[in-house]
Amino acid sequence: MSRRHRSGDGSKGGRRVRVEFRSNRAARRRQKGLPAHLVPGVDDTDKLATPLQETIAPKGELSRKRTVVETTEAGAAGTMEGTVVAVRGLVAEVDAMDGQRYACTVRRVLRVRRIHERHPVAVGDRVRFAPTPVKGSAPPEGVIWSVLPRRTQLCRASEREAHLIAANVDQVIVVASAAQPPLKPSLIDRYLVSASAGMMNAVVCINKMDLDTSGGAVEVLERYRRIGYPVVAASVVTGAGIEELRQHLAGRSSVIAGQSGVGKSSLLNAIQPGLRLRVGDVCAESGKGRHTTTTAQLLKLDIGGYVVDTPGIRAFELAMVPVGELEAHFVEFVDRVAECKFADCTHIHEAGCAIRAAVERGEIHAARYQSYVRLFKERCGLVPAEEYEDAAYSRR
Repeated sequence: MSRRHRSGDGSKGGRRVRVEFRSNRAARRRQKGLPAHLVPGVDDTDKLATPLQETIAPKGELSRKRTVVETTEAGAAGTMEGTVVAVRGLVAEVDAMDGQRYACTVRRVLRVRRIHERHPVAVGDRVRFAPTPVKGSAPPEGVIWSVLPRRTQLCRASEREAHLIAANVDQVIVVASAAQPPLKPSLIDRYLVSASAGMMNAVVCINKMDLDTSGGAVEVLERYRRIGYPVVAASVVTGAGIEELRQHLAGRSSVIAGQSGVGKSSLLNAIQPGLRLRVGDVCAESGKGRHTTTTAQLLKLDIGGYVVDTPGIRAFELAMVPVGELEAHFVEFVDRVAECKFADCTHIHEAGCAIRAAVERGEIHAARYQSYVRLFKERCGLVPAEEYEDAAYSRR
């Protein structure tokens, strides 16, 4: 076997491996016969003759694989380890162990191997990168070679691509608002499912509680409290819940996520005023939030720990959860699934379903069950993903 095709230790601290590239490399890009008018020496009278056979072989299994060098735990010679703190277009900002921040591009082979992801790296990723020379006093730059294994991740689907929102954080602070924009428990449910699938804890925070004149937000918080989620009733205006939220963040790595306009950045500014994050008002005409945070960024907190502030979303389609595993991420379903009459019960229409029976008895909240049904149908392709903002807003 030639050296090119065998696996083993590379000469630069890595090992050579054969990896799959995107499957469309196997697709034929030409018709079987080349058009006669493109072949030199063929006159017009021969154009209707039997077409010439294409001499270029189609892409096969071998040609869809490439040999790449993967770094070992010690890393390739000349590379450093760091944490991605922001992703801006094609550039990832990486805080390295030498105390500097590098503006890094991503090695092309890494981008191609992660072609089904919106971006090959995300905020919170631990990466190995190679610094590149810069002229004069220009900021440090580098090239990301590899992404280290992720401990946790918060992910959604965006236009048929996996959009990783944050990686390697302990918990998700799911922020909604009591009003302006309206409270949407179904969106909270989607974040909770994604957090569970990504091996992360979750806290439910409803902001703008000073606007909860009907008491509906209090009832929603109690709904999640009853099934075991920590909840926070907050208001930047009155200061309610700020200290409680600060305690949840202290000493942990967190990602704060939710719809535009719910006050994510305002809450972080109240917890640590020195952050001075940009905030915006809700659109008076539509009642929708405006996008003020345009990119996720990792922020260090004075109380200890880190938080990822994320842009608001327009739609939250699940990206990682197979339809057969969806039930496992609704915590109130887990202990009842074994009581269903059929082992493959979908909890949608079957007789003898323990989940539906619990809903009828009031043991499972009807709105939570409807969230499950909607997600199940989305994962089966029966309905489109539910959207939470006007179509005029760009996808984030």
